[in-house]
Amino acid sequence: MSSATPTSGTSLGRRLSLTGVLRLRRPSEIWFKPALSSVAAIAPPNLLLLALGRLDLAMYTMAGSLCALYAHNRPYAARARTLAWVVFGMLGGVAVALVAASLTRDAVVLVTVGALLAAVQKALCDATRVGPPGNVVLTFISSASLFVPQTLGQVPGHLALGAAAGAWAWLVGMAPALVRPHGPERRATAQALNAAAAYADTRGTGDGHATARAAGYTAVQAAWQTLLSLPATGTRATTRHALERLVVRAEVALAAPADTDPERLRGWARALRGTGRVPRAAASSADASVTEELLGVDAELAARPAPLRQRLGPLAPIAVRTALGCALAGYASLALGIGRPYWALVTAAALYQANLSLTWGRAVQRVVGNLAGVLLFAALAPLAHLGKILLVLLCLLLNFGAEALITRNYWLGSVCVTPMALLITEFPGYQAPGELITERVVDTLVGALAGFLAAVVVTNRRAGDRVEQAVTAVDRARERAARLLAEPEPAPGALEGARRSLAAALTDLRATADAAAGEWWQRALPQERVVLAEQAGHRTLAATVRRRAARAHRDTGTRTEDVRP
Repeated sequence: MSSATPTSGTSLGRRLSLTGVLRLRRPSEIWFKPALSSVAAIAPPNLLLLALGRLDLAMYTMAGSLCALYAHNRPYAARARTLAWVVFGMLGGVAVALVAASLTRDAVVLVTVGALLAAVQKALCDATRVGPPGNVVLTFISSASLFVPQTLGQVPGHLALGAAAGAWAWLVGMAPALVRPHGPERRATAQALNAAAAYADTRGTGDGHATARAAGYTAVQAAWQTLLSLPATGTRATTRHALERLVVRAEVALAAPADTDPERLRGWARALRGTGRVPRAAASSADASVTEELLGVDAELAARPAPLRQRLGPLAPIAVRTALGCALAGYASLALGIGRPYWALVTAAALYQANLSLTWGRAVQRVVGNLAGVLLFAALAPLAHLGKILLVLLCLLLNFGAEALITRNYWLGSVCVTPMALLITEFPGYQAPGELITERVVDTLVGALAGFLAAVVVTNRRAGDRVEQAVTAVDRARERAARLLAEPEPAPGALEGARRSLAAALTDLRATADAAAGEWWQRALPQERVVLAEQAGHRTLAATVRRRAARAHRDTGTRTEDVRP
């Protein structure tokens, strides 16, 4: 397999590699969407406050405006709900912070509240899989709000500003639906086709085939999650069914790479760009098998997701890490006499990833990006001090740069985020650049050190249990599919639903095993069981593809090759 799994007594040093931590990746296909959306959401409120001479209130409008960064990969029906919940969650965190700030000025109490808020935000964002930028933006705003002098009477007005900006951010996030109403689901389908084509290029052999296969199944699973969030009836359902047929072809390619034409898959992916007609993936000879496939999709639509409480359970270690790390960072900053301990708190909150290895990589990226960012701030500060309009425009430019660059690597986006955060602190009034730079550097180092120390101390010993559970889930899904394969005439859609469940279980197993591989000081993981479960599962998936082809051949009297992608 492509990913190694740790054994008992894996040393901490072997988990903390610097290999590839700062390497730049290809930019996201939609890097410009969050970048443009953030500027469109932030600019009008800030410019209006500037015109009114109340730029000191910009922090409250920024709380709502920054919600425009979320949900860009979701179909618009799902995006509407997600953005509304993000705005609600943002306002909830800010409300707690403002009330706390109005009731006490005890910095230790405020840091404690901020750490607990950060842990809740981290757990909820991970459990609901809200996607980038995750909890970091929520924690940044709520933590900063804790240290703004406040009275209870001012809280409703400040929350109203955030709500108004949040409503505008919702409109900005939904605006592209007027031009390309099916853009997100078309893009997810195209990514699945391209990933399947990359695996088909390997013909299922060679050094990189396991990595390509895992990437392919991950992309296919993401496409199904996107499509299953669309309505089952109405005009959108027609497009959804056409895209489903293409995702089916991607699944076929993953199960039978040697019988697949990669260029045909890439041709379908290219055709999904823009707003043209969705390409037809199957000839009439394959209609019987595709119909069975879509029956399985409709059955899956009726399945309810696991309760939120159940999804929160496995995240307890990361939530504890977040609370402890943020608290330690904030207390250490206070002990050093830093005036803005929330910077250290946010630095710690931004570190926590799925495992210790990824957390270490994020810590390195954060420190490098922030140190480079303060140098950029030193260069921009004299220009920003020439006038408030330049201050606002520079913040907008840096916001665009941060979202445009962060998909290349987190540290590169931080180079823009850091000076933007420093300039925002000058909205109420200009400050000495040297003092801001010193405080930011110290808080970055303190936050990264304290945050990572908490990650080392709070070990995730349940990672091995989750791998065992994931292996068991794959075994059960494979056995169900195998039983249906043995039946001469399974119920319509049953085999396809079982196949998709098996594919999802395999994807979850690989993600769980990879996450566990980055932890330390835990019992040995069932490496052999993981390998055998994956091998058996993929053989069963291939058998379901052959069964579909045989059915199409029998029902239509055409050659098996006609249903190959």
